[in-house]
Amino acid sequence: MPVIETEEHKALREAVAALGGKYGRDYLTRTVAEGRHPHELWSEAAGLGYLGVNLPEEYGGGGGGIAELSIVLEELGAAGCPLLMLVVSPAICGTVIARFGTEEQKRDWLPALADGTRTMAFGITEPDAGSNSHRITTTARRDPDSGDWLLTGRKVFVSGVDIADATLVVGRTQDARTGSLKPCLFIVPRDAEGFHRRPIEMELHAAEKQFELVLDDVRLPADALVGDQDAGLLQLFAGLNPERIMTAAFAIGMGRHALAKAVAYARERTVWKAPIGSHQAIAHPLAQAHIDLELARLMMQKAAHLYDAGDDTGAGEAANMAKYAAGEACVKAVDQAVHTLGGNGLTREFGLASLITAARVSRIAPVSREMILNYVSHQTLGLPKSY
Repeated sequence: MPVIETEEHKALREAVAALGGKYGRDYLTRTVAEGRHPHELWSEAAGLGYLGVNLPEEYGGGGGGIAELSIVLEELGAAGCPLLMLVVSPAICGTVIARFGTEEQKRDWLPALADGTRTMAFGITEPDAGSNSHRITTTARRDPDSGDWLLTGRKVFVSGVDIADATLVVGRTQDARTGSLKPCLFIVPRDAEGFHRRPIEMELHAAEKQFELVLDDVRLPADALVGDQDAGLLQLFAGLNPERIMTAAFAIGMGRHALAKAVAYARERTVWKAPIGSHQAIAHPLAQAHIDLELARLMMQKAAHLYDAGDDTGAGEAANMAKYAAGEACVKAVDQAVHTLGGNGLTREFGLASLITAARVSRIAPVSREMILNYVSHQTLGLPKSY
């Protein structure tokens, strides 16, 4: 794994930063206030090839991997206009379909995900099954007469269902040999009969809304199943590891954006004839925030490298660590940025206050920091499980 970025990655980072600078935080704030999705930025990013940079070239993608897609999200976040659906549509859903989908599913979805003309949401969390995905109760059964699948269950905190053309839903099927339930993935069109959504009112101000889904005997054709129904957790974690890596990119970008605002303010704000940034009480915490973000990025790059190299086990450990480190670094950077600006840190003019809530998401989703510590303590350190 290269510790220093390649020239290609540096060029990608610069190009995406330029695109992000064209839109910025004000654009995203305005679209949220208007209650719409930032489709102008989404469309331009698609036209430049950024949305599908991780997808196979033969299906209209850029032929890169999660390493490249994480750069896109991080730089858009650093510019103040991150696209949350990058985590979901190309990273989770696109990756799963590219790795396990049928040829027809690849031809149908990957070019459209890459050029931004179609998006896909991802539904896994349930009211009684958050971190414990083994307790998922959404079930899929076969109609013996038609061979169709029938899905029944509920999902919560599903992002962007209102703008997505379909949702990749995690259900469970029964193993005829053992009687046990195994996770399986299904493509559910947004207009499928029995597929209902309800918005969840959030304090978080984001372009992508959150939804509760109800699947009431949703009938799907046999080819709605993605991959092998016997593959189980292998296919599921093919999507969850990129999700953790991309969440780390989201958090690092957000932290960098907040830090840049604080540094600019600390250079210009003068008290007692000196910029406040000349005082170590201001400068040192900002320097520490920068160090923490850089360290988190290194772990994120390691996780992306391992995943793109096909090392799912190694990537699982690194992706969890990256998400943990980035979430902690982001929260601290945002907090210190707000503190640096004092009262101005809570004004709409500087746009930092809204990041306080957004930064907390990186600690909570898609998996809490406590569950990551559980993973590392018993998977990496070999300590007894506590649950």
